[in-house]
Amino acid sequence: MEIASNYSLKVNRELLDPNFESYRLSLDAIPTYTVELDAAVEELKLKDTQYTLEHMQAFGMFNYLHLDPWYEDSVLFVDSKGRVLSLTVTLDTALGKPREVFRLEKLNPCEDRLCSSLSLTSSTWAALSDGTGRLHLLRTGKRGDGSHNRWEPMFSESIGEPFVILHSVSHVEAGVHSLDVLVLRVQKDPEETRGSGFCVALEWLTLSNSPDKGQEKLYELKPRRLLRGRSVPHYAALEPQGTGLMLASEKPFTCTHIDGQPVVQPEPQPMEEEKTEPIYVWQQSAEDLTVCVRLPQGVTKDNVQFGLKADSISIGVRGFSPLLQGTLYAAVDTEASAWIIKDNKSLEVTLQKRSEGALWPELVMGDRRGELVMSDEQMAQIHERLTHLTSEDMIATPDLEKPACNSQELEDCDGFPDDRFSLVRFDGETLKPTRVVNLGGHQYLFTVQSDPALMPCLCLRHDVDALVWQPRPEQPEHMWEHVATFNALGYVQASKRDKKFATCPPNFSYASLCECLRRAFIYRQPAPVETVLFNRRQGRQVGQVAKQQVSSLDSDLPILGFRATNERLYILTSSNLHVLKVNNN
Repeated sequence: MEIASNYSLKVNRELLDPNFESYRLSLDAIPTYTVELDAAVEELKLKDTQYTLEHMQAFGMFNYLHLDPWYEDSVLFVDSKGRVLSLTVTLDTALGKPREVFRLEKLNPCEDRLCSSLSLTSSTWAALSDGTGRLHLLRTGKRGDGSHNRWEPMFSESIGEPFVILHSVSHVEAGVHSLDVLVLRVQKDPEETRGSGFCVALEWLTLSNSPDKGQEKLYELKPRRLLRGRSVPHYAALEPQGTGLMLASEKPFTCTHIDGQPVVQPEPQPMEEEKTEPIYVWQQSAEDLTVCVRLPQGVTKDNVQFGLKADSISIGVRGFSPLLQGTLYAAVDTEASAWIIKDNKSLEVTLQKRSEGALWPELVMGDRRGELVMSDEQMAQIHERLTHLTSEDMIATPDLEKPACNSQELEDCDGFPDDRFSLVRFDGETLKPTRVVNLGGHQYLFTVQSDPALMPCLCLRHDVDALVWQPRPEQPEHMWEHVATFNALGYVQASKRDKKFATCPPNFSYASLCECLRRAFIYRQPAPVETVLFNRRQGRQVGQVAKQQVSSLDSDLPILGFRATNERLYILTSSNLHVLKVNNN
């Protein structure tokens, strides 16, 4: 059985601003333009049978507006008449009407019908769900260039229970054009007796044309891969070439069926404690670390292979596999570090910490073959820090009516997912996890497509900030890259109790939140100020200011869709599409 390797997100310190103070409210008006719709956007009303948290997360908070990442300032949505409507904005003061590019056939009655969902697969292809269980594969031609091409269906079949499309990709290999589509369902689970009675099903569909038929012929659906879990994933995306799948969810997913055939799960082996001697022993102080690595008998100095960089270490013996190798927990000073052989039995390495003070929880990231030995002084310090958490009294407070801690008094921003919240990469062939990142200390905020040729980015809260991570499956050793930071956004968004959607543009120039009704908040990245400003408390000149702006719509209708481009914000209600001019480029 394959075992997934643990992975840690590596923060780019150059993208953090420890001196960030706050957002300053700006009263500058945001030009807002409104397009009145010919037909309403039908909002899905959850039925009595769709009562679980999973139904609310998957369908109740659905974003009805779709941004075309392949063409700038082009948005699409499906109205109550089954029309796929497209609007491309070039001049704000001369907004036209959304044009129809495709129309769904008259929908058959369906008791559990869901909202229609759309995924722009490539610059010329799209996948569409009508909400009743039918999948449409559409060849769109070039979109967003002012042309009025009607979309041509190349595949249209019912594939089971109603679903929504999460993501899709298109690729060509050996002359065969394939499209991978990821869909989500919330289904009844007869095996679930203790919970809600429902499970979350993710189905990975592959549609391909035969090499001898050409792209003009219809597409065939095969294979179909089914994964099941107990929570709606916050993030789910396919790799560009269909080689893998990435999921961020609070509960794990496992592959249960391939092409309708159940996958035989290996029997869990009883846990046996394997008592092995540690390969290395290490100690540390506030300034340095000492590592002792056991060596094979008879090893001399000439046989030792030692490599040290600021953030990595490699220790081995010629003719043997590496004894210790990997990324160090933090940087060290290579010039002040050294090693010697003691008693022809062990290699002793002294490492000088580059940042003094902080104790390391581990020496090499993910390596559990070593043993940390603490001094009596360090043990006493830890004991002193933890004494306030215990009491000799049965009840710590004399006032029995007031508990020592009330969870209801905690702020929203203090709540984090539990340790089961993880980001997992599944291999496309085996459907086994190959990389796992524990996100228990981070809160998911939103997903954004920065580059249509890459996977969507996911934004996570790190302490008070919001960090944007770009998946890079082509780099196994650095699979998630920190590409942008929104200062203090993690804390700010927690105070918005009526928040419904959050997003940012592809260039990360600002972040935006919207409430269920009317209001949208814009948080801009720090920018140089034209006038001279001084911080009176600190007595220093302020060179940059991060602005916050608030826009209130002239509408009492619920917000159904919310998307951002580099220049504009798009807000969709049931009867109007509002365009906010955020930047002038």
